[in-house]
Amino acid sequence: MKIVILDAYTENPGDLSWAPLEALGEVEIYDRTSVRESPLIAERLAGADIAVTNKTPLSRATIEKCPDLKAIAVLATGYNIIDCACAAERGIPVMNVPAYGTQIVAQYAVGMLLEICSHFAHHDQAVKEGRWTNNIEWCFWDYPMIELAGKTAGIVGFGRIGRTTGKIVKAMGMRVLACDKAQSEEGRAIGEYVDLDRLLAESDVIFLHCPLFPDTKEMINRETIARMKDGVILINNSRGALVVEEDLAEALNSGKVYAAGLDVTAVEPIPEDNPLLGAKNCLITPHISWAAKEARQRILDTTVENVQSFLAGKPVNVVNG
Repeated sequence: MKIVILDAYTENPGDLSWAPLEALGEVEIYDRTSVRESPLIAERLAGADIAVTNKTPLSRATIEKCPDLKAIAVLATGYNIIDCACAAERGIPVMNVPAYGTQIVAQYAVGMLLEICSHFAHHDQAVKEGRWTNNIEWCFWDYPMIELAGKTAGIVGFGRIGRTTGKIVKAMGMRVLACDKAQSEEGRAIGEYVDLDRLLAESDVIFLHCPLFPDTKEMINRETIARMKDGVILINNSRGALVVEEDLAEALNSGKVYAAGLDVTAVEPIPEDNPLLGAKNCLITPHISWAAKEARQRILDTTVENVQSFLAGKPVNVVNG
C-alpha cells in the first residue's frame, strides 16, 4: 500500500514519529501541499492507495483524478474538506479521528475566558515595561477584573467537549445552561438543558461547542446577538462559520458584546480584511485549541488504527457510510 500524507507538518512539526504508519506501507510525506483547491493535490496522490490529510482538501475533481485511491484518513475530527459523497460513490471510506481533543479544547476555551476576565498577558507586559516599578499606587489594572463565580455559562453543543467545559466552569462556581438536541443524564448532572432563546437571554458567557451544520451556520448573528444580555462574553473555538463576523464586530464595537475569544474564523487563515481584526476586546488565536502534543499523539494513534482497520477489511470511524 502506498500512503501519501499531504500536509504532515501541522500534525507533526517534528515532535512525533510517523514510524507506526510507515510500518503499514510505503509512506510518502509532504509537510505542506495546499489548503485551497490545486492540481498539485492530485499530482501528489498519483498512485496512492491511501490519502492522509489534515486541511488539504480532496474535492470531487481531485478524487476523480486518483483512480488508485482506496481510502482517505483525516487527521482531524472535522471532514468538511472532503467530498464524502464522491468518495462514497467510488467505494472510498473516509475515516476521521473522533474525540481526540476533548480535554485540551475545553481547557483552551476556559483559558480564553480567563484571559478576557483578567488580561494576564497585557498586565505581564505592563510590568516588564516598568509600569509597576514606577507606579505611585501599590497596584494597577487597565481592564475591569471579572469574577466568574455566580455567573451563568451557556454552552451551545453539549457533547464531550461541551460537557467537559461545563464541568470546569461549574467547578469555578458558575451556573451552567446547555443547549443540545441530544440530552443525557451526564449532561443533566452538570447543567440545565434549555432552548437557545433562554440560553441567549440568561447567559453571561456563551461557549460555542457545536458542529458546523446547515442549521448552525451563522447562528450567531445580529438577531441572536440582540437576544443576548448586554455585556455578554462569547467564546468560540469550534467553527468560525457559526458566527456572522461583521455582526459580531459591530456588537463588540458597540459594547453589546463585552468581549470575544475566538480560535476560529470563517475563512482560515484569517484574511487581512476580516472585521474582527479591528474590533474592540476581541482575542483571536490561529486555530490552535487542538494542538497540544498529547492531543496530536492521539490523532496519530487513531489514524494508524484507522489505516490498520482498513487494511484488515473492517474500516472504523467511517463518516461517509
